[in-house]
Amino acid sequence: MNNASPPNIGLDQIGQIAVPVTDIERAIVFYRDTLGMRFLFKAPPGLAFFDCGGVRLMLDEPAKDNAGQGSIIYYKVDNIMQTFETLAARGVKFESKPHMIAKMQGYDLWMAFFRDPDKNLLALMSEVT
Repeated sequence: MNNASPPNIGLDQIGQIAVPVTDIERAIVFYRDTLGMRFLFKAPPGLAFFDCGGVRLMLDEPAKDNAGQGSIIYYKVDNIMQTFETLAARGVKFESKPHMIAKMQGYDLWMAFFRDPDKNLLALMSEVT
């Protein structure tokens, strides 16, 4: 029998928010030029990233069918595997196990997606060195 206490894990830092858009170029102009957000980079297919005080905003043209219906909140965690296991043990149903999304300069970006009780898509994200 294991008497060890479960890790004290709580989601408290947002790492990225995705906003579905219907036209990526128009959206970049609006967020960058009209709203004055700091543009980071554009990535295929149809993604653009901005910095919002340390929270990344991702404009997502491939999700255009969901434009105006909501955003995905990405929770930044230090240890994605441990957080995944803890939340799964608490009954969270994940779409898939944590997996690498992209190799970035200096770290690998890992994510795992899950849904809330209303079927809103949420995600864990971790920058693994």
